[in-house]
Amino acid sequence: MSGYMRMGWVRHGLTSWNKAGRIQGLTDVPLSAEGKMQAHRLAYRLTRESWVWNGVVASDLERARTTGQILAERLGIPLLTDERLRERSFGSAEGTTEEERIARWGKEWRKSVPDQEQDASVRARARDFVEEFSERHAGESWLVVTHGSFLAQMLFALETGVDDKHILNLSLTILDRENGRWKALLHNCTEHLNDSYV
Repeated sequence: MSGYMRMGWVRHGLTSWNKAGRIQGLTDVPLSAEGKMQAHRLAYRLTRESWVWNGVVASDLERARTTGQILAERLGIPLLTDERLRERSFGSAEGTTEEERIARWGKEWRKSVPDQEQDASVRARARDFVEEFSERHAGESWLVVTHGSFLAQMLFALETGVDDKHILNLSLTILDRENGRWKALLHNCTEHLNDSYV
């Protein structure tokens, strides 16, 4: 893995389940009106910045794909989808609230849900995507629209050294690859969602 590459990682916009605190995983919940507005605000920000993006690649789940579509249309760049960018499956926890998860599996529910995709699997999937995509698009800059838990595991897998605890909806994290190492230029940034941002 060598050569320059820039990836702008975006967590999809808000959904009704995000708002209600329900975990989504592979459940294909669409963006809410607020989520679409968030995507338009990020698109507006990106049109005003000097970084040039070659394209958008998004998870094929609707909430990420729609976010990616809004960005691609506003920036006039192509949109691809890749199922390796899907969220982790949370199995029988999907659709439940934090309160319901704690009642069923305890405070350490993240380690206890038996039928969810394991961390190691998510990290392997993330590394596979990043290595293959960045070799194919070496020297380019791409926006990548995916999901919160996937993003946290990806940041860990790439040894970026940034906080991977809670990735905010419609946040932007920009990673550059130089000499085979990924470093963060920007992390979990949502300044475009502030009411003062114009």
